[in-house]
Amino acid sequence: MNEVLIKAENISKKFAKDFKRSLYYGLKDVFNKMNNAEKKQHLRKSEFWAVKNVSFEVRRGECLGLIGHNGAGKSTLLKMLNGLIAPDEGTITMKGKIGALIELGAGFSPILTGRENIYNNASVLGFTKEEVDKKFESIVEFSEIEEFLDMPVQNYSSGMKVRLGFAVAAQMEPDVLLIDEVLAVGDMGFVLKCFKRIDEILPNTAVIFVSHTMPMVSRICTQIILMNKGEIQFNGIDVGKGIDRYYQHFSSGDNAYEVYTNNTLKFIDASVKNKHIEGGNFIIDWNEDVELIFNLKVLQPILTPICSIAIYNQEQRGIAESKAIFNIATDNKQYLQNDILTIKLLVRKLTLSKGVYSITLNLGDQNRKGPLLKINNALNIQVAEAEQTWTAYLLDTETNFN
Repeated sequence: MNEVLIKAENISKKFAKDFKRSLYYGLKDVFNKMNNAEKKQHLRKSEFWAVKNVSFEVRRGECLGLIGHNGAGKSTLLKMLNGLIAPDEGTITMKGKIGALIELGAGFSPILTGRENIYNNASVLGFTKEEVDKKFESIVEFSEIEEFLDMPVQNYSSGMKVRLGFAVAAQMEPDVLLIDEVLAVGDMGFVLKCFKRIDEILPNTAVIFVSHTMPMVSRICTQIILMNKGEIQFNGIDVGKGIDRYYQHFSSGDNAYEVYTNNTLKFIDASVKNKHIEGGNFIIDWNEDVELIFNLKVLQPILTPICSIAIYNQEQRGIAESKAIFNIATDNKQYLQNDILTIKLLVRKLTLSKGVYSITLNLGDQNRKGPLLKINNALNIQVAEAEQTWTAYLLDTETNFN
């Protein structure tokens, strides 16, 4: 245990945007290498750094979450770790047998059957035929494709390829397991089974997990790296902090937009009372009362407005909503054209777990059918909490031990 199985030291990789120039540079680099010429590390015309000065270690029993937006350099880094491409700078040390799921169908021969590909794939990982024979039944059972085992892989669906690839990589219990976003292709039942299997093999394996689904990252990762434009922006064991930094890249800020309106009301702005903004998000503390303020312009007279909100996480999954709130003013105040309607909505003891959330505003009229206005991303909030959690709520509880 504690053995370092993956070590990256200042690795960098550059590419050329122009295809012909890329071929020219490649031939030139090969020629220079054959003649032991000194390698020039500056960028040439049309080149860019896909990965720049990346260093980290992963020990047996650890899972490194690799996150960042598309084009951040994650897949390039994974291909270097798997030996598919060589770094231009730095060194990579990998120990033991390596299993990789970094590209849909990678490592499979399309004209061979699933059965034949199991043996081929396992042999690439360094396992003998005798070792595969012992694991063969468990691989087939896990992949759930026994009925199609003797059919060419080129006729498999994307989900079947992922099932077979993961079954081989996980059931053979490699020392190192590299997983890219391919698990997103599988159905929910298979994904849950994959994570259960990762839990089982993790104590004896070093795992690198690439995903855009942060609850999955938080679920299994013991450390995290956030990449942006090929460089590391965050590296540490505080997985929650890294995820917060990732979410800040995608904050909606003032990008509220109407998804329905009947031209009765027009959205102006929204805020949280006594809270400041960082990165487009109003920062609030866990388990505190939060007062949301919405300002709207009245386009047509309205007497009995109704308001409700819905809260979404950064995967745009709805996780909470309020009951419809009526205008209960006894004087039946009428809001006239060009008036400003201010709605103050108090949420008591907000126990959302740490993370970034967007709030959708829904407006209607008690005496009319149908909605008047719906605003997505009316405002964003970020719950600040020291404890890391991957569930939607962090409950305020009291515990007695007798």
